[in-house]
Amino acid sequence: MSGDVVPLHKPTTDPTPHPPTVLTVVPDLPDTPPTVPVAPAPLWVRSGRAVRTAVANDTTKTTVRLVVRHGSYVAGGARIAARRTWDGRTGARYERMLRAAEAAGNFEVAQEWEERLGRFREARHRRRMDLLHSPVDAAKGALIGTGMGIGALVALGVALAIANENVADVITPLAATIEFIALMVRIVQIVWGPLLSVGPFLALLALWSVGRKQQAAPQWALPAHARSTGEGEPITAPIVVKALRDLGVPALRGAIKEMGDAGAAMLGPIRIAGCGTEVDVTLPSGVSTNEVQTRRRKLAENLTRHEHEVFITIPEAARTVRLWIADSGALDEPIGPSPLVTDQTMTADYTKGRAPWGQDLRGDAATLSLYQRHLLITGLSNQGKTAALRALALWLTLDRTVEFWMGDLKGVGDWAMFDGLATRLIQGPTDDHVIEVTEMAEDAVEEMNRRIQAPPGTVFPPLLVIVDEAQVAFMCPVKGDDKRPYGGSKATSRYFMAVRKIHNQGRAVNVLMWQGTQDPTDQNLPKLVREGAHTRASLALGTEQQARMALGDKAVDGGAAPNLLRPGLDKGTLVVASDGITVPKGQSSITVRTHYISTDDAHTIAERAKTLRDGVTTLHSIDRGEERDPLTDIASVLGNAPRVLTADVLKRLALLSEDTYGTWTPGDLKRVLEDAGAEPYKSDGRMVVGRDRVARALANRATDSDGEGSASAA
Repeated sequence: MSGDVVPLHKPTTDPTPHPPTVLTVVPDLPDTPPTVPVAPAPLWVRSGRAVRTAVANDTTKTTVRLVVRHGSYVAGGARIAARRTWDGRTGARYERMLRAAEAAGNFEVAQEWEERLGRFREARHRRRMDLLHSPVDAAKGALIGTGMGIGALVALGVALAIANENVADVITPLAATIEFIALMVRIVQIVWGPLLSVGPFLALLALWSVGRKQQAAPQWALPAHARSTGEGEPITAPIVVKALRDLGVPALRGAIKEMGDAGAAMLGPIRIAGCGTEVDVTLPSGVSTNEVQTRRRKLAENLTRHEHEVFITIPEAARTVRLWIADSGALDEPIGPSPLVTDQTMTADYTKGRAPWGQDLRGDAATLSLYQRHLLITGLSNQGKTAALRALALWLTLDRTVEFWMGDLKGVGDWAMFDGLATRLIQGPTDDHVIEVTEMAEDAVEEMNRRIQAPPGTVFPPLLVIVDEAQVAFMCPVKGDDKRPYGGSKATSRYFMAVRKIHNQGRAVNVLMWQGTQDPTDQNLPKLVREGAHTRASLALGTEQQARMALGDKAVDGGAAPNLLRPGLDKGTLVVASDGITVPKGQSSITVRTHYISTDDAHTIAERAKTLRDGVTTLHSIDRGEERDPLTDIASVLGNAPRVLTADVLKRLALLSEDTYGTWTPGDLKRVLEDAGAEPYKSDGRMVVGRDRVARALANRATDSDGEGSASAA
């Protein structure tokens, strides 16, 4: 191979060299997007922002409020001054009062205002006629007065000239008077100009003062210390009239508008009533009391009160409603302890006494007569029903003549303090407890029939049958051996029929039925049972229909509204319909705030009541035929009493076990006691059983048993 190099490519035809390529290194861009220039906002947008900022500024608000307030003072003062001037120069005031009296239907008052208007117009006419003659009379008077004045000054000058022996002194008084008049003219000329300039400002200042005194400015413009929120505002006639005007009743609004400022003619005297204010409102013709009653909430809000702080009742006067308006927040305050707690010496009298139950809305003591009155208390759960019912029973325990049969179908110990006071005390929510309560009610019917068959004129001690949570009995589905249901509201229901019989005839022989129930319906509180109660009371309820069930149509139509009480907040507040409590004249119900007696205080009162009694053996369940020990049962029915009449011992034994002791005679009782070595004896001419003798016989029997047991063991 030769060493020649053979070129593989042909040389280019363009021998012109190219410029070198320059590479520029560009650094990486950041992750943020490039800033885009924003166009300035339009002028109107910027202006709006500036205005909004200025308006929201506190300084601006204060300035605007200040300007509006003082401007309103001047305008309001001018309006008030013009109104006063107009009323003083015309008969507008009399005409307003006349229209108000006519709208209210008070034509006697209207006639009186018409006579006053006539006298005012007659006097004004005489004054205007006198003005026709007054210029001539004034001119004559001025001329005569001037002549007499000049004559007096000349006479004074003559006297002065004689005294000084100088004739020139004759005109000295007249010249001095002329110089004084000239001085006054010069003073007026000097003051008149500035007075004309300052006068309008003084007038504005006077109007401003009138407006400021009357607070003639919008509420939002007034100073913070003078700004009224309306909460707790005292009730005045203008406030009541304005509240009625804005109630939404066209006829009422039109009548008040015709009355002008004299709408207060509808109102009676505004009276302080307990922790509130009371006023009677005579409605104009064409406005019914029902139209006001159905707008209770709106009326309360117009009066700057909550709904529960305004009560509307119907007095005797036609077209009249009675408003009771509580002081703001007053009904949320407790009313204080019961006299049963504070007065350790208090006693009770079933026949003539009245139980201290609480306070009415006026703050007066609300006391209830319980004499021969069946009672029903109802309401929603956990509103104080048991406490209200128990307070009345606790008062009656202080009357030793009252006998109690009790059934507590809740069974949580609310009535446990009556152990040792009540002859029967059944506590529990089961069907077995309902059966026992039903048989207790049926025994009360038998006792009632026995009393009815007694000789005329016989006086019987009161027997009080109390069933708390009675709805449990009415709703019980259990049937007896005779296929009759214990619960229900039909004629076959044993509990229902027992209650009905006591309601029908019990009060005549002092056998009374008290029931407490909750959330009433036709199923758990039958119509015939609730209408058989003489005293009906209700705590807070859910609906008006329930209120009618609890209190009756008459009470609800008359303004009773337990359905408007606040559940949970108005605990212990009752609406009561009864002739046993003092109800304001013309009303069918009264609202009572009951005293709360705690369970501990109830036990204390019960212990005090036990010291007034001979001792009561409480039967906790009804005997089902188990074998009895007569001597032990006799000891139990004697209780703490040192001695008990044999007739009462037989009665208590029959209650303890009807099957075992229902047919016992005094001879049977005597035989058992003589065999035990505790025979009856006479005390004050009557046969009694001694507690000590029975206790000694039981102790001897126990000793004998122990001795026999020891001998057998030996």
